[in-house]
This record gives sequence, structure tokens and C-alpha cells, in this order.
Amino acid sequence: MTAAVHTGVAGFLAQYEALRGVLPGDRRERDAAAEAFRRAGLPGAAAGRREEAWKYTSLRPVADASFQQVSRVFDGRHLPHVDAPRIVFVDGAFRADVSHLPGTVEFTQFEAFGGLARPDRDPLVALNTMLAEDGAVLHVPGGVDAGSVVLVSVGNDRAAFHPRHVIRMGQGARMTLLELSLGDGVYLHNPVTEVFVAEDAALTHVRLQNEAAGAFHLATVYAEVAGAGTYDSFVLNLGGRLVRTEAHVRFTGPKGVAHLNGAQLLSGSQHADFTTVVQHDAPACSSRQTVKHVLAGRSQGVFQGRIEVARVAQKTDGYQMNQALLLSPDAEIDTKPELEIFADDVKCSHGATVGELDAEQLFYLRSRGIPDAEARSMLVRAFLAEALDAVTDETARGVLDRAVEGWWERQAA
Repeated sequence: MTAAVHTGVAGFLAQYEALRGVLPGDRRERDAAAEAFRRAGLPGAAAGRREEAWKYTSLRPVADASFQQVSRVFDGRHLPHVDAPRIVFVDGAFRADVSHLPGTVEFTQFEAFGGLARPDRDPLVALNTMLAEDGAVLHVPGGVDAGSVVLVSVGNDRAAFHPRHVIRMGQGARMTLLELSLGDGVYLHNPVTEVFVAEDAALTHVRLQNEAAGAFHLATVYAEVAGAGTYDSFVLNLGGRLVRTEAHVRFTGPKGVAHLNGAQLLSGSQHADFTTVVQHDAPACSSRQTVKHVLAGRSQGVFQGRIEVARVAQKTDGYQMNQALLLSPDAEIDTKPELEIFADDVKCSHGATVGELDAEQLFYLRSRGIPDAEARSMLVRAFLAEALDAVTDETARGVLDRAVEGWWERQAA
């Protein structure tokens, strides 16, 4: 491994050349990804180059940052207090000494790419495919209810890591995966997750992104949902300097269900981008997206949601709703919902709202003796309730509620 500092596209490519002979997986796939990354670069980092998918988000800060191979030290202070099996990665490397592996799930470390991700189309996926060293491969056998499993990622200052995770749900299998992203300092966490949901299987995928204030979190999920399968996803973005959580979901069989819900609570100069693409390539499938933003300071929230309905996908039911609550006149929300429909018999809709705290509601609460900070907290929680109520797993919901409480206490301090 190299300890050299690397910055920008040239730095990442130089790191790949140094590691090329020792990285796991198919070298031909990695070489093709390196060439794709060389051509595409980091979106927004090069002057004069515009990409519609990255219209509101520039990775110039990532290109300007410096990273190096770190010692991967870990003192355990970030480990969550959750009563469930846990799989821990530090700077992208599996740590068996602090993990408690689940007995109902087959776990192995990353050795080969899953095949869903598209490095030829997405520069961050190309970067991950080029440099991925480790990751969690989880397989839930058919008919097994695996309960809750926690996947923890911890980042250290100046690290750049690109974990590659694969989740395979057998026919009729069930699991709740709670994914936590935490750390200290300035670092880059660029995970790619490939999810396979077989017929009649259900994966509840809850992600809490609470990275360090100076971190970059750029996560991409690809999910393939077979007939009568369910992919139920929720993302809560709290931390990080620059964040993008991107999800691509494709239905391959009839009567599949996908929920891509989320909330973003931002302050200061944070920037968080929530982007989704749902491909309805089978009939009678339904997708639901409810994303809420609470924006303070000079923060910027982004929502881009695209629903694609193929001609064969009759009886599609697709829904998008994006709502933003601005707590500051300097906060910004950018929203771009899209529908592309080739089928005739469908029910698809989208909507967006932007507002601030209701002055009359705030006055009502204050007039009854409720302090200003508590009154504002109550109104913000009421605004978030619809999104958070989508998380029905008690363990995951408890973690999210504590995280939201901590965020609000930091704003009030």
C-alpha cells in the first residue's frame, strides 16, 4: 500500500496504478473503470464541463482535498449501542475484532463485483470499481428471517475509502439492515452497494449518514427487485460537508414494491444531494418516495427523482413528494422531479413544497408557555413525522430518533 498524498483525478488514478496488482476482483473490470473515470473525471471539478445529473452538486471540494493511506487506528468510541449483530469497517477495511457476526446471514468479504453497478455511466461508481479493497457480502438464504443487522463504517482523518457491498436476499427472505456512517476529520467515504431482492423477499435498508463535519460522503445503491419483492429504503442525512446519496432501483418482475424515503437535516454550509432513479420494467409494481429537508444556516439541499415506466409496465403506481422547511433566509433547496412514461395504464404523480415555520403555529405554542426553542423543535418534528414514520423497525427507528434529537440540540446550543 502507498502512503503518498493524492488529490483529484490524477491522484486517484496514480493510486490505482500503485495498487493495481494487489486489489481483489477482475482486473479487466477495474481497468475499464479506470479508463471511464479518466474520461469522466469528478463532476463539476473541471471548468466548462456540465452534467445534467450533477446540475446542483459540484465535486470540486473533493478534487481539491488531499488524502493518504492511514493507519486505520480505531478506539471503538463510535460503535453504536444497538442490540443487534454488527459488521464494522474502519476506513473501508473489515474489523473482525469489533464485529459480532450474525448467525442467520452468510457473511464474506468482497472478492468480486456484483454486476448491477454501471461504472461506464457514473464516475463515482467508476472510482469505486477502480479502488475498492473490501466490503460486506451478505446473503440471506431463502425463507430465512434474519432480523436486524448493523453495518458500521468509521472514517479517519485524511482517509479515502471505497467499500463495495453486495446484499443478496433469497426467495422469501427477510432482513432489516441498519447502516451507520460515522467518523472524525476530513475523509472521503465512497461506498457502492448492489442489492438483489428475489421473489417475495423483503429488505428494509435504513441508512444514517452522520459523518464528521468535514467529511465527503458519496454513496450509490443499485437494487434489482424481482416479482413480489420489496426494497424498503430510508436515508437520514445529518453529517458531512458534501453529501450525495444516489439510488437506482429496477423492477424485473410484477408486483414489486420500492420505497425510497428520506430526510436531510442540514446547517452551516452543508450540501446534501438526494438523487433517485426508479425503472419500472415490469407490470403492476409500485414505488413511493417521500423526502423531507430541514435547512438552516447557508445549507443547500437537493432532490432529483426520476421515474421511468417502460411500455410493458402497465398498472404502474409511482409517487414522489419532496418537501423543504427553510429555517434561514440563506438556506437553499433545489428540486427536479421527472417522469418518463411509455405505458398507457399507469398512475404516476409528483409534487414539491417549500416553506418556513408557520408563524401562527409558533405563536400559538409560545402563548401557552412553551419556550421558543422547544416550540420550534415541536414544529420541526411534526414536519419530519411523515418521513420518519415510514421506518417501522423499532431498533432502527430508535437510532434515528436519537440522531434527530442530537442534531436539534446542536442547533439550539
